[in-house]
Amino acid sequence: MRSTANILKRQVSKVRTQNPSKSGAGFWANLQKNRAEWLAHAEPQGGGQAALYRKELADHLDSKRFFLILLLLFFATTASLGGALSNLREVAQESTTFLFLKLFTTGSSTIYSFATFLNFLGPLAGITLGFDAITSERSQGTLNRLAAQPIYRDSIIKAKFLAGAAALGIIVACLGAYVSAVGLLLAGVHPSLEEVLRMLAFLGIAWVYICFWLALAILFSVVCRHAATAALACISIWLFLSLFMGLVAAGVSNMLFPLEGIQGLMNMESNYNLELGLNRLSPYYLFSEASTTILNPNVRSIGVVTMSQAVGAIAGPLSLGQSLLLVWPHLVVLIALVIVAFAVSYICFMRQEIRA
Repeated sequence: MRSTANILKRQVSKVRTQNPSKSGAGFWANLQKNRAEWLAHAEPQGGGQAALYRKELADHLDSKRFFLILLLLFFATTASLGGALSNLREVAQESTTFLFLKLFTTGSSTIYSFATFLNFLGPLAGITLGFDAITSERSQGTLNRLAAQPIYRDSIIKAKFLAGAAALGIIVACLGAYVSAVGLLLAGVHPSLEEVLRMLAFLGIAWVYICFWLALAILFSVVCRHAATAALACISIWLFLSLFMGLVAAGVSNMLFPLEGIQGLMNMESNYNLELGLNRLSPYYLFSEASTTILNPNVRSIGVVTMSQAVGAIAGPLSLGQSLLLVWPHLVVLIALVIVAFAVSYICFMRQEIRA
């Protein structure tokens, strides 16, 4: 036993002398070496898709772009938490129920809430990770080499999408954990089981919403020849759907169903329904409605409520299952948008000719 212990001590001391802990250079060198060995020994399963997925995910997590977008979202989250914590006492005086969820929905007069920040800046993360997925390979001349390997061609684009979706899942999970930790440590707000489940449902819907922008960015990366063109196209659509879609919907509904005069009283419901329908063509508005319904149990309807419906309604918060029933169409539409965007990019990529 003593000889075995002495041998182990000698091995540990040998490792420590070979890898000194005075600086972090040895640690990062070993980390890069282990990553390279892991990728080299990864067995290509499913036509090489598993190996490509590991390679793409490692590239995302090791890139400066990933850390920059993560820092941007962390700064925005910190700002929204500052506004939420400053107004949390006033909110608690009105109602102490579901106080943990108010960390996600409460802002200040100058700072938006976390849900609003994630709704606006979340697409930027998906666009950043996907706008050069194919164009960078094409411009560097590595796409033809990659396609020449003994792997299925569709494994390339599937691995890129799955790796980007996994990286986005890590970002969303980190942001949710950050908000929860701040609420527990600084505000002393302890969530109930339903609040935790509502938070997880909100983060899941947010992940699907951002994955749509990832799929859209990959689509433009396949169609466009240059990464700058793909990025500009994605950013243009993002800004239009986020900032100008509401103005267009209001203008069209007011033009078709004007609200002036006595006729305007009869056009109010038609005007509202048309504006609501046009706004729901935007993923930005769909996620906004879904997040508001999930994070605020007091929201009982997302459409027009008539007087006859309001008279017989019982005031009180909805359960999680009832809130999910309200936002289920929104989630289905968001998932369908992700599938359609990726399917179009998949078809375009499979039909393209890869030249040297």
